[in-house]
Amino acid sequence: MPSADTFHSTIDYAALGERLRAYRIGAALQAEDVADQLGISRAAVYRMEKGEIVKIETLERVAALLRTTLASLLGAQVEYYANALGLFERMRQLEHSADSIFVHFEPVSLLLASDAYPALLREMLMEVTARRAGGAITQDEVDAIIHVIEERRAAFRRRRPQVVGLVGMHGLERFLQIGMVGRVRLSDSVRQNRLAAARREIARVADLMASEPLNVRIGLVDDAMPASTFEFFAGPSGKAVATSPFRLGELPNVRNGIATVTSAPEAIEHYEDLTAKLWKSAYKGAVGAGHLQRLLDRL
Repeated sequence: MPSADTFHSTIDYAALGERLRAYRIGAALQAEDVADQLGISRAAVYRMEKGEIVKIETLERVAALLRTTLASLLGAQVEYYANALGLFERMRQLEHSADSIFVHFEPVSLLLASDAYPALLREMLMEVTARRAGGAITQDEVDAIIHVIEERRAAFRRRRPQVVGLVGMHGLERFLQIGMVGRVRLSDSVRQNRLAAARREIARVADLMASEPLNVRIGLVDDAMPASTFEFFAGPSGKAVATSPFRLGELPNVRNGIATVTSAPEAIEHYEDLTAKLWKSAYKGAVGAGHLQRLLDRL
C-alpha cells in the first residue's frame, strides 16, 4: 500500500480548472461574479481555474452555481454545454493540447475557413438578433463568441496539428443555395453578396482538397451525415470528443441546444469507428475537389 509520501492523485486538476473556466464563460460570469456569489476572493477563483487544489465543498458550490455537477467538473461523466460560447471555450482548451483533430463540419469549419469568415459570422449573428424583438443574442455575447473563435484559429495556425475534416455534400448544397445569412429577409444586394461569400468558402475547401497541405486532409461524403457536428481530439493527455447542435453556416444557431464533451472509452470507440467509416467512403484529394467544383458550376 503506497505511503502518504508516494501517493499520487488520479484527479487531473489542470483539466478540472479548464472545465471550470469553460462552464463559467458559458454562464456569462466573470471571475469576480463567481467570487461574490460564493463569498471567496477573485484570486481563489483564478487559482481554481489554474488547477490548484481546493476543498470538495467549494467545488460543489461552484458546480451548483454554474448549473453543472461535481462529477462533470472532475471529468467523471459527460460535460454538457447549453450554449456555443461555453462549448467553444472548452474546444479551444482541447485543441490547444491535441496533436490530431478529426472534425465533422457542415458547412464551415472554424479552423479551416477563410480569413473573411469571422467578420461575416459576426454580421450573421447580429442578423439573428435583429429578427426578434428583444434580440436572440446580445452584442457582448457575439463579441465573446468571435473572440474565442479567433483564438482557436490563431492557435491552430501557430501549432499546426493534423486535421482530418469530413463534410457532407448535401449540407454544402444547402449552404450554396441559402448563402451566409442570419435571416432570410435581406436586401437583394446583401443576399447576392452572401451567396458569393458562401461560394468562396466552398471554393476554399476545394482548394484545400486539391493542394493537400501537410497538416490538412478533407473528405467529401456523398451520404447522410450525423445531425450534430463533432470534433474528436487526440493528444498526450488522452482523447475526447465534442458533439455540437450549434450551426455556424447559413441561419446560424448559437443558443438553442445541448452540446457534450466526453472522454468515456465507449464514446471514443464509437466515434473512432464512425470517423473511419465516413473517411473510407469519402471523396478525397483532387477527386473530391472536382466534385466540389462541379457543384459550384451547377449552382
